[in-house]
This record gives sequence, structure tokens and C-alpha cells, in this order.
Amino acid sequence: DASRGEGTAVRRREELHRMAEANRAFVHYRR
Repeated sequence: DASRGEGTAVRRREELHRMAEANRAFVHYRR
């Protein structure tokens, strides 16, 4: 199902974006 695959890709991208934001905040506060 194409729509299902697209939904999974979007969800994965959003998850990666959240992880990147959290990692950036972690590095910022660690200093």
C-alpha cells in the first residue's frame, strides 16, 4: 500500500527530527 509506506516514512522522519532536536538540546545544556 503506497499510502501506508508514505505514512511510515513521514513518521520515521518526524521521529528522527525529534531525536535531533533532543540531542541538540542535550549538547547545549551539557556545556
